[in-house]
Amino acid sequence: MTDDQLLRYSRQILLPAIGIEGQERLLASRVLIIGLGGLGSPAAMYLAAAGIGELVLVDFDRVDLSNLQRQIIHDSNSLGRAKVDSAKEAIARLNPDCKVICIDQALQGEALQAEVASADLVIDGSDNFATRFAVNDACVAHAIPLVSGAAIRTEGQISVFSGQPGDPCYRCLYGKSGELDESCSQSGVLAPLVGIIGSMQAMEAIKVLTHSGTPLVGRLMLLDGLHMEWRTIKLNADPDCPVCSNRPGSRCTPKE
Repeated sequence: MTDDQLLRYSRQILLPAIGIEGQERLLASRVLIIGLGGLGSPAAMYLAAAGIGELVLVDFDRVDLSNLQRQIIHDSNSLGRAKVDSAKEAIARLNPDCKVICIDQALQGEALQAEVASADLVIDGSDNFATRFAVNDACVAHAIPLVSGAAIRTEGQISVFSGQPGDPCYRCLYGKSGELDESCSQSGVLAPLVGIIGSMQAMEAIKVLTHSGTPLVGRLMLLDGLHMEWRTIKLNADPDCPVCSNRPGSRCTPKE
């Protein structure tokens, strides 16, 4: 690390759980972020600030006035622009050492598989089950950790899926079809809620990448933001999961 990097990340390096070795792991990491909306915004900003070496930003959408209530990586000057370009500029102002790659389209098929395979970790900030399932399936196929978050109205959730045999995947939680998709445009969302969940996604990503603490693997945290109450649910691998149950090495038994 350079002297400037030692100073920039000094407060993080002071932490016994991180240290020089952990910071170097972050600087060498490549993180794929799906969606630069309410969840992806704080996740991208905190990961860039924390020293992730390379961020791959994926979003096909444009910045709309209704986004600015919660998507804090964008501002009024970004209206009409591609979200990935707006986010790249914000990250450059925050930490110019963070390399940013923009993908201004939906990732599907082989393109999605290739980007997931080249990442050290994936952050899912999407807002629909089709994308979440596709991202999960790619992460399972390439054994890449996935940090999944969701938020709507005043409720949020977060979990980490390791991508390793024996651990649950996102499909173990929602089965083959998932629940009925709801969007913020239909149901609304409280602005700080996505900030809480997105920041926690960044936190979990840092823990996984630095091999520190206890990531939320096999656990789903649920937040009732209106009453500020948390619940944690244990997740087990589903023996009938259409994605991870037939992989070599799968146990599909409850974790100890």
